[in-house]
Amino acid sequence: MEIRRLGRTDLNVSRICLGTMTWGQQNSEAEGFEQMDFAFSRGVNFLDTAELYSIPPKPDTQGSTERIVGSWIKARGNRDKVILATKVVGRTQMEWFQGGRPSKLVRADILDAIEKSLARLQTDYIDLYQLHFPDRKMVWGSNPTRFGKWPSERVEDETPIEETLGVLDDLVKIGKIRHFGVSNESSWGVMRFVAEAERGRGPRVASIQNAYNLVNRTFEVNLAEVCDREDVALLAYSPLAQGYLTGKYDGGARPPDGRTTLFNRGQRYETPNAAETIAEYNSLARAFGMEPALFAAAFVLNRNFVTSSIIGATKMWHLETAMAAADVSWTDEMQKAVDAIHQRTGNPCP
Repeated sequence: MEIRRLGRTDLNVSRICLGTMTWGQQNSEAEGFEQMDFAFSRGVNFLDTAELYSIPPKPDTQGSTERIVGSWIKARGNRDKVILATKVVGRTQMEWFQGGRPSKLVRADILDAIEKSLARLQTDYIDLYQLHFPDRKMVWGSNPTRFGKWPSERVEDETPIEETLGVLDDLVKIGKIRHFGVSNESSWGVMRFVAEAERGRGPRVASIQNAYNLVNRTFEVNLAEVCDREDVALLAYSPLAQGYLTGKYDGGARPPDGRTTLFNRGQRYETPNAAETIAEYNSLARAFGMEPALFAAAFVLNRNFVTSSIIGATKMWHLETAMAAADVSWTDEMQKAVDAIHQRTGNPCP
């Protein structure tokens, strides 16, 4: 397994990161343990979780994924071999994180969140602490293909980035986190975090975790240059587009154990022209003699600006397929065929 440096940090992470958000609802603790054992046996050293998980978010399962990860690390005694990433929620109306009120990226909420995450994870430090989504009002994913209102919508009590950075700086200084990253963030947001850090107002952003896949290449428009020049690592989530790039939903199929079937949360991949574009990529994969899931995962892994691709699975064979993508020889012919489709269809699922 190839190991890559995370931005300008001293963290060296595996090319594949194991995502965990299904553990606690779709997957049991035993299944989570099985996935982690398998991934680490294949050279993975990087786990990504969040205080929000498992998905879909609910008060009675919130934090369940961190607890499973923490139990595994304690049982295996391997904390020093794990690059552990988790996330604090941004501005949200979900009230169960702070015991009856909405959360924001302010000092009290971040300090409360980190203590709860450390307890669930059974560790005294987090390698990469990520802001799950911005405090300011944003389109989910923060990188839409069209801008909304001008001027952009704002909330009166928006938390300044420098205020959030100040809290993160304190957490670094006392050793509770080593580095921080952002998620579902925009080019403007990344540059504001960089600018404030350069003014001495907190630590430098190490990474960005945004969606990146065949039907959502919006990262390439502006964020790719920002992250290249500022050494901000891309952790690409949803390489299989929530399962739509596996082919299992082609033709309107709804397998009973699919996430979209179970939770009705596939709207991001059910936009106009999405079904046709997804089916075209899945057919292209088969034309190259590959299962769509393998092809889609290999595409993300072979983009040189992706530091690590976050893969998730509900079944072991899903995980085995995703891991096998690291061994695919991605060719110029494959890339040209993918780019030809993208030139016609763009990014239907930002």
